[in-house]
Order: sequence, then structure tokens, then C-alpha cells
Amino acid sequence: MSESGKDIEPSIDQSGVDVAPQVVIKDLWKVFGRDPKRVLKKELRSLSKEEIKKKTGCIIGMRNINLQIEKGQFYILMGLSGSGKSTLIRNLIRLVNSTSGSIHINGENLTKMNQEQLLNFRKKTFGMVFQNYGLLPHITVLDNAAYGLKIKGLPKGERYAKAMQTLDTVGLKGWEDYYPGALSGGMQQRVGLARALANDPEILLMDEPFSGLDPLIRRQMQDELVELQDKLKKTIIFVTHDLHEALKLGDQIAILRNGEVVQIGTPEEIVTQPADDYVQEFVRDASPAKVLTAGSIMEPAKVLLYAWEGPKTALTLLRSQKRRACFVVDKSHRLLGVANEEKLEKLIELEDKPKVIPESILRKVPTVTEDTILEDLFSIVSENPYPIPVVDENGKLKGVVTTDLIFEAISPEEDTND
Repeated sequence: MSESGKDIEPSIDQSGVDVAPQVVIKDLWKVFGRDPKRVLKKELRSLSKEEIKKKTGCIIGMRNINLQIEKGQFYILMGLSGSGKSTLIRNLIRLVNSTSGSIHINGENLTKMNQEQLLNFRKKTFGMVFQNYGLLPHITVLDNAAYGLKIKGLPKGERYAKAMQTLDTVGLKGWEDYYPGALSGGMQQRVGLARALANDPEILLMDEPFSGLDPLIRRQMQDELVELQDKLKKTIIFVTHDLHEALKLGDQIAILRNGEVVQIGTPEEIVTQPADDYVQEFVRDASPAKVLTAGSIMEPAKVLLYAWEGPKTALTLLRSQKRRACFVVDKSHRLLGVANEEKLEKLIELEDKPKVIPESILRKVPTVTEDTILEDLFSIVSENPYPIPVVDENGKLKGVVTTDLIFEAISPEEDTND
């Protein structure tokens, strides 16, 4: 065991892959004030934030936080001002030291590290992007992007090569010789992101990074971050007070209030199953279409045609079900397209009748995956006369989504109380 306390055993699955959470936060408290540990005594720790302040003068920053964050996950910390979300992200890198509890990252206990161990661990593990970009105005964009690598002592050629690569990644190729003052707010934030990525961190910490941008640039930056995460698959811990930003970006969301976690869930769970009135108020104006997915509302296709059964069998099945067209799949259940009655009839009239349904007569239709949000289905519905097929990465048909299913999912529930 190292001095830093590598005391969490890795969890290994049957294939030998480490499946332990990358970040484990356990029983974490932060109390501001004189003699803060007295607040953890049995007679005080269960009191409200206001009661503790009245009795002790101490302020609760975080109360008994327990979180697990998986490698590659986009994890949102969300709450109103004073909820403890920024305190928590600063505790993760010990810019603020907790009063009690533990933080394990990759099995290492940060709360037991000395200053030298902590600095070394930060350098190799974290990248940080905050609301105020923190750029140095007197050096170029390239030098700003390479600044962290310079601190690490990398040779000039190597750090510039890495910085140029990350500037290209965030869409700033060609701007490397400009100074920050010549860039827009969104571009400056991209420089901050490039600087964080240049170190190739395992975990990216982002504290309200887009809140100072105007709405249009903010949405653009969100879109770019989603695209970037799809390529890089970093672990991202992202602080925001904006629900729509959280729903758009997050794989998992933790909602905080008065230093406590009140609900953890996927965007869909947060919107459809709010834990209490506080969360309910938070999500009141959220559109289900922005979080519900095709996989959550799809149903099995009621009728399918099988290519190997041939056109005569297919036509018989269509007519028995009083349908004019139907999806066709192969033996692997892979979607091939749509066959309609008219084209099947023409096949049967041929002198040399095919024994299978040829793909050449099938109409190709747009498909979606199970994680496609309903908002993205609207344009497909308007241009497509058939239910929307939901397929996996191999094109295998998983189910279908109809217009009725979409409108049922996004329509507000009627109050059945008298």
C-alpha cells in the first residue's frame, strides 16, 4: 500500500476488466467555521443547516455526500447557488479540504495524500476548466494552450506539438498566434479547454464553464462538447445550475440542495421521477422530448415480413393483417427496408418468381437508435409515412416508434385527483 492510501480493492469482472468506479466519494462533509468537527457529533449532525449555524456559528458546505462516478461518464453536479456543487468539485482536487469523509480516485485516497503526492496526482489526473477562462493576456493562444505542459517541464517542441493538436481538436487551428484579447468569449473558453486537454487528463473538471457566454454561443459550446466527448470519452465532472444544460450533457445527474445530494439519476429519471418538491420545481419546465429516448417508448413491431419466406408468403401475411406495407428483416433480424403490396404483386406475376424478397424492391427508411431523444424524431415523423424503426449498432430491429407513442410520452399527465 502506498502512503497515499491505495486501500480500495479493484473490482474485476469475469473478462478480467477493472469495473470499479473511477471516483468514489464517501461520507464527505465540509463545515466552515471554528472547530468544525464538533458539528459531526451525534447531537448536532442531524440538525438543519440553519439550526447548526444558530447553535455553533458554523456553515455547512457539504453534508454526508456519497457519489460513485464511472470512467468515461459525463457526470453533472447541479443545484442553485449555495447548494454545495462548487464546494464539492473543489474538494475533489483538495483546493478545499473536507472536514471528514474520503475521496478515492483510481483507488487512491486523496484525503490521505501529503502535499507533494497531491500535486503529482493532480498533474497526471485532472484537467480543469472554469467560468473565468484564466488565460494569460500577454502570451499567444498557443502559449496559453501549452502553459500546463510548460509547468510540467516538457521541451518546447513537444509541448507546442501537443498544444497545436488540442487547438485543432477544439476548432482553433489558425488562431495559435493571436492573443486572447482578439478572441470572442466562446473562443477563449475553447482555449481554456485546449489547455486542459493538452495534458491528456483522465478526469476533466468543469465548473460553470459556459455560464458567462451568450445563449447562442453557449448552445454551440454545449454541442461541441458533446461531440468532443463522443471522440475522447473522458470522465467529465461538470457543475451547472442550468437544468437544460444538465439534461443535454449529462449521463448522470446529482442534484444538490443545502450541501446535500437530494437525487441522483439519468436525465430521464430526473425529469420523469423527481424525488421531492425541490426537484419537481427544478424540472417543472423541462420538456420530456429533450430527455425521453426512443428506447424508452418503443414497442415491438406488430407485424414483420421475413425476406427468406418469399413474396407470395409475404403478400398473404400482409393481406391477412390488412396492411399495405411492412418492415422486412433477415435471419439475423437486421432491418432491410419496407415492402409494399404493389411491389410484391409484381414479383408474383414474374415468370421466374424469386424465392426470397429481393432487397432491390425494398424502400429504405430512416432509422434511429435506442438513445435517440424524442426531440430528434420530430423531423423524421414529418417526412416519413411509416413508424420509425429503432435499431442497434448492427442494424438489428429492436422496436418501432409511432406518432401516437411520441405524443403520449410528451403530453402532460392529467391530474386524476378530485
